[in-house]
Amino acid sequence: MSLTIVRLYHDLLGTYGDQGNAEILIHRAKARNLDVELVEVTPGMAVPRSADIYLLGGGEDGPQSAALEMLKSDGGLNYAAAGGATVLAICAGFQIIGSALPDANGQMTSGLGLVDAETIYDSSPRSVGELVIEPNRGGLPILTGFENHQGLTQLGKDMPPLGLVRSGVGNGFNKQEGVWHGNVFGSYMHGPVLARNPELADAVLQSAIGPMPEFEDLFAEAFAQERRNTLAGG
Repeated sequence: MSLTIVRLYHDLLGTYGDQGNAEILIHRAKARNLDVELVEVTPGMAVPRSADIYLLGGGEDGPQSAALEMLKSDGGLNYAAAGGATVLAICAGFQIIGSALPDANGQMTSGLGLVDAETIYDSSPRSVGELVIEPNRGGLPILTGFENHQGLTQLGKDMPPLGLVRSGVGNGFNKQEGVWHGNVFGSYMHGPVLARNPELADAVLQSAIGPMPEFEDLFAEAFAQERRNTLAGG
């Protein structure tokens, strides 16, 4: 079986190292004997419409707005997501895939609409620090990451979060963090999040390819457990 991963505009949306999520997916897919192709999409390139997983990372307001406008104009990511492709969007990417968000001038604009989620900026202090969440689906353990964002994101009433906040801010509404809607994952967790949470990496892979053989990575598992123990007491 083969797997195609598309990393979108990581020169714009790679401020916080989220491009590393691709390396984690590649490593864990190859451990299951999958053939993996990584496609780098840079500004001006067309977005492939038939890949399996699409990755968006975090960035500043200007690059975020530029990435959003290119994705709107291209249409490839929306097409792929409508066809069931998996999307993992972090921080600025999470805001981009929602229904509305502020542009670089602070004016509200439409997002890609992959999920029902509206981002606002208010007078709240910037959310910076370790983030600990408890997922309520997928058999996932406590997840950890590092958040650094100004925006607050409110999910629509039918949108399930990735998890509930135990420590940190997350989305800023109803103790929710991120979103997990169908094959679309969004989160404010950096780290990169998949390096810190190998179980989440496997959930992303499974959403794209279905059930997979078990894979034991003692180093990754020990690192994830150390973060859980330190930040959440186990």
